[in-house]
Order: sequence, then C-alpha cells, then structure tokens
Amino acid sequence: MPTLILVRHGRSTANTAGVLAGRTPGVLLDERGAAQAAALPGRLSAVVPVLAVSSPLERCKQTLQPLLDARPGLPLHTEDRISECDYGHWSGRKLAELADEPLMSVVQQHPSAAAFPGGESMRAMQARAVDAVRDWNERVEAEHGEDATYVMCSHGDIIKSLVADALGMHLDLFQRIHVDPCSVTAIRYTRLRPFLLRLGDTGDLDSLAPREHAVGADAAASPTGDGSADATVGGGAGAP
Repeated sequence: MPTLILVRHGRSTANTAGVLAGRTPGVLLDERGAAQAAALPGRLSAVVPVLAVSSPLERCKQTLQPLLDARPGLPLHTEDRISECDYGHWSGRKLAELADEPLMSVVQQHPSAAAFPGGESMRAMQARAVDAVRDWNERVEAEHGEDATYVMCSHGDIIKSLVADALGMHLDLFQRIHVDPCSVTAIRYTRLRPFLLRLGDTGDLDSLAPREHAVGADAAASPTGDGSADATVGGGAGAP
C-alpha cells in the first residue's frame, strides 16, 4: 500500500496570536509560515508524490502552493474529512482563556470523552480522518501502484490522531504526540500494518525517496519487517 506524507500547515497568524483557530475563515500563514512552505519543495525534492490532498482551509492550501508551483501537473484534491477539528464555540478564542475551562483537562487527559460545545467530538474527528486516509490509500494504490507516495496537508490534531491510529494507540494517548508547523510525518501502509517512518520531522527527507527493490526481496527477510533493512523513525517536537 502507499506511503503517506503528512504535512502540518506552516505557522499561521492564529498560532502566533495564541488563538484556537479551528475552522475560522481567513486564518493565513504568517511570514515564518510562508517561509516554511517555501522550503517544503526542497525538503521533498527526493520524494515523487503522485498527488496531493489538502484540507479545505486556506492555511493548508497556502502551505502546499510552493510544492505545486515546483511540480507542475501534480494533481491537488481537497478533502473535507481532514479539515481541522470543529471546535464549535471554542473557535477563535484565546488558548490562555480556554485553559480555565473544565473541558480543557478532559481534552488533554481523556480526549476520547471530549466533545466541543457546538462542535464535534474528538472521537468523530479521528474517525473521519482515518476513513479519509483509508479511502485515499485504496485510490492511490489502484491508480498508481502499491509503492506510490502521496502528500496530505492537514492540521495538528488530525495528524496526531492519524499517528495514534497507525501506532495502535488509544486516542486517550494522542496528546503525547507532537508535530511542529510545516513538519513532515510519514506513514508507510502495508496489508498487515502501518510503519511510522517520520514523526514531526523538520529536516532532510531524502531517505523517503522511492525504494529500489532487489530481485527476490521479501519484506519478511528484513530485520525491521517492513521491507527495508534500515527503516528510520524520525523525531521532532512542536505545538499541537
């Protein structure tokens, strides 16, 4: 099955202002976020994605635009199911103010029980995002083969929930995962299990280039069990 390159959008004006943006329209990349996005094509120069998928929110489309400009003909698809969590009445409020809300401790400690007033639950957020990735994996494999790679630009909580799913972690543990703005998280999906190749990586990504298959090679012969003798799990930290 395909390899998914998850990109969190670059730093936004809401990140800078300490605001929970949610799906509020008009939240764009700030100057640093634009620079992060401009660097993305170089970081992904060794990777050959067959298509790109974006959250419908502006900051994600802005983040992918330099990559699309550098790779004319790369198809872009919009996927509503990887949009930011619907924070409902919390959207647009200061994070410092929300810290005093009783629900915030539930969001941090027991997110599977958290539902935002006037919005959605975190369980529903994860379910729709996982369903979207499963559907895109099938589509990419059917159209481009099992070794294809594709890029998906989304949001911190969405990416963290997808990583939790890939690792077989309960949603209640997903707040232990951290991804920086414009960081790359890579997941290789196989028939039996996913492999996390990168997590919140903000550096060089050349080792994600397409693999060359040795004649007669078998995934089971690899010491890592994923068909690669030197599978690497990257690290990184950042704002959720």
